Amino acid sequence: MSEHRRKTSQPQGGGRAAARRAAQPAGRGDTPSRRVANESPSGLYGEERPYGSRAEARRAAQRGGGRRRGAEELSSGAGGGRRRGGGGGAGGHPGKKRFIDYPRSGKYGFRRWVPSWKLVSGVCLSFLGLLMGVAGVAYAMVTTPKVNAAAEAQNNVYYWADGTQLVATGGEVNRQNISYEQIPEAMRNAVISAENKTFEDDRGIDPMGIARAVFNMAKGGETQGGSTITQQYVKNSMLSQDQTLSRKFKELFITLKVGGEMKKREVMAGYLNVSYYGRGAWGLQAAARTYYKKDAKDLDPSECAFLATLLKGATYFDPAGAPEVDPERATKEKNRERAEDRWKWILDEQVKDNRMEQAERDTYDTFPMPLQPRQNAQLGGQTGYLVDLAKSYVLNNTDITSDQLAQGGYEIHTTFKKDKVEQLQKAVEDVDKANIDPEERPDKDTHVQFGGASIDPSTGAIVATYGGRDATKHYTNNADPTGAQVGSTFKPFVLAAAMKYGKRNPGLGEVQSESDRKPVSPESIYNGDNLLEIKKYNGEVWKNKGGDRWLQTNDGDESYGDIDLRKAMEQSANSPYVQLGMDVGTDKVKDVAMAVGLRDDDYMADSTVPSFSIGTSSPSAIRMAGSYATFATSGMQREPFSVTEVMKKGAAVFQHKSKPQRALDPIIADNVTDVLKNVVENGTGTPAKLPGRDVAGKTGTTDGNRSAWFVGYTPQLSTAISMFRLDDNEKNKKREFLEMYGTGGEKEIHGASFPAQIWHDFMAAAMKGQKVKNFPTPRPWGDKMYGGGAASPSPTPTITAPPTPSAEPTTPSPSPTTPSPTTPTPTNTCGVWGSEDCKDNGGTNAGTDDGGTTEGTTDGSDTVGTTEGADTTGATGETTDGNENGGNGNGNGNGGFFGGGG
Repeated sequence: MSEHRRKTSQPQGGGRAAARRAAQPAGRGDTPSRRVANESPSGLYGEERPYGSRAEARRAAQRGGGRRRGAEELSSGAGGGRRRGGGGGAGGHPGKKRFIDYPRSGKYGFRRWVPSWKLVSGVCLSFLGLLMGVAGVAYAMVTTPKVNAAAEAQNNVYYWADGTQLVATGGEVNRQNISYEQIPEAMRNAVISAENKTFEDDRGIDPMGIARAVFNMAKGGETQGGSTITQQYVKNSMLSQDQTLSRKFKELFITLKVGGEMKKREVMAGYLNVSYYGRGAWGLQAAARTYYKKDAKDLDPSECAFLATLLKGATYFDPAGAPEVDPERATKEKNRERAEDRWKWILDEQVKDNRMEQAERDTYDTFPMPLQPRQNAQLGGQTGYLVDLAKSYVLNNTDITSDQLAQGGYEIHTTFKKDKVEQLQKAVEDVDKANIDPEERPDKDTHVQFGGASIDPSTGAIVATYGGRDATKHYTNNADPTGAQVGSTFKPFVLAAAMKYGKRNPGLGEVQSESDRKPVSPESIYNGDNLLEIKKYNGEVWKNKGGDRWLQTNDGDESYGDIDLRKAMEQSANSPYVQLGMDVGTDKVKDVAMAVGLRDDDYMADSTVPSFSIGTSSPSAIRMAGSYATFATSGMQREPFSVTEVMKKGAAVFQHKSKPQRALDPIIADNVTDVLKNVVENGTGTPAKLPGRDVAGKTGTTDGNRSAWFVGYTPQLSTAISMFRLDDNEKNKKREFLEMYGTGGEKEIHGASFPAQIWHDFMAAAMKGQKVKNFPTPRPWGDKMYGGGAASPSPTPTITAPPTPSAEPTTPSPSPTTPSPTTPTPTNTCGVWGSEDCKDNGGTNAGTDDGGTTEGTTDGSDTVGTTEGADTTGATGETTDGNENGGNGNGNGNGGFFGGGG
């Protein structure tokens, strides 16, 4: 080949770099022939040479297919410098760029996946535009709600058990809309300073407040406020009050619409007209009439500041309190404190906001106490008590809130039977009118109160209650806890515990297994002496914290000698059951009391002292009726309830479902019933007899004659009746239970007197026409024990109860049951302890006068009074604090050194 036709090989890379390398002088020994010689044959012919490393191969692939592709491009003339704009050679970029350059071209490693600022800003702008478009459409579609139609409250309708209407109340529309001009400027200023300082300038929303609320709801936390006045106006104008994310978005768009279309004065007037101020008052005008009995335009700035506090929630800022909603936090005292603090704060905030002069603020130094709640006339008599019970049940057992209930629209079906309520009311009023005369005996018959409740044992339904003379005049519901101790009506729980858990083995420790204990039979013999020295289960003398012995008294200082538990229950002797409780364990007595229906609350007394076994606790009449109902059903406990169903707009939002639980073995419950049946047939409960029907029950009266009870049942109905004297005047700060000596013309009030008479009259009417049912015949249970120093193995016949109740006389006199040879006379007994008259003053060794119990027996015509655990009880000349030795801690001093109830 001729010389002029030979061409040297061209560098594979194009562009300036290639030209620069070509212009560089050859190195030593690097002649063209050497370079040609060093190049591989394949390189000469455009073929791909081997890669020097993996990294080189990877870079070649990223550049667009490796050297093979580069060679092809060279052979096809595609190479060229950037200046020419070609597709690039080995060091150029691939052809046309993408619209969205992601992953990013020309970047390697992690940089390839990092979006550029152009891409990020483009996405954000696109999302914002989309969001604004959606918001614009939503805003255009939103319409301003009709306030009057959406915010109008309704009645709550309560129904009797038979489906007829009891009363319509609780959510009635108590509203009178007023114009902006009729709203005092002071009220507007108070609301703005308290609720929304930027109201006059904002667009209706608080972005930070909304973001905070959305964040809390999104993470599952509590819903949070921060709403403006406009938002609250919109919220109160909507039917749905659900605190959901979707509702918040709806509220946002509606608020924007309202803020853009309505004037501020219209929003303010609307907000104050639809807001709820408590006590059934909707709107400022109704609130002014309700709390101050004046028109809104006549309110002064101090009163306006108080009404503004109610917008935060009347339940917790109304000084009248709302214990039926929240008995712990919504008391009168706590509500008054909260309301006064916020009232002061609102006035001070107005000064800070230049809406009130400091000089004017200084004139409002006294809290503007509102009037007492005005009662609805239709809630008079027993109706108000029944509504309160049903309302409390709904709030405590459903998801319905107090605010929702206040807005109304609910149908509440109760368990109350109209005829039973009227019969119970009549029974109480008949006894009250016939015996209680405050004018004739002002120092004896004033402040006398009764309470009662009746329950269907088969379901737990509360069929009737008696809460007091009138719910619009006497505000405390006496069917609920009152603090009145139950006395000897507590003894059946001791007997049930002895039969269930058994007597402890004296030779073993405090905690013993079932195999170590021996079940106790009702035929067991215990010492029934008066002033019996009470011992622990192991025989050690029980002493209080001060080191004093416990000497238990009986009703009327009566001593029975050795007596079986059946007879002791019949005559309501204290000492056998106090010692029995120690042998079994007062903790076990408490367990049984709770299992059959009582609660471990503030009304359950100290269970570590002997008097616990004879009724220093003060549960409600409803709880006592429910617990005795457990015996009536052979040990099956059903929780008392007052509402069967709640409906709204025709749909059920709550339905009661009974959950019975086995509290006692049937044989134990039936034995307790048999013992209580004997009490009515032969003992202190004879006034409660219902001819032709099985009746079981127990009397109870407390020390100092401060309360008296009768609790009894038939197979179909369990009823508890209480009587006590208590000055419940709110102005009387020292509220104490008063003695009932001489009340109603009686020497003493016992469970066998007025309470048993009321029980009898009510049950006779309630059971009229009902099928006669008998209690189950119990099987023998437990071992015949001897306790409290009772003689073993056989007691003397004169002081031992016959083996069966049928052997007892129908109307016993106390004398045949009292063995005089073994009974120390009260005079001698009192003389031993240095007291001249134990019964009258308790002696120097008496306990506090609420600790014991009193009881009565009946001879068929007149009540023969006896005192169970009366003031005579003493211990080594010490008077001991009731709370330390059996009191219930309710501030009344109940449960003195010897505790107990009769």
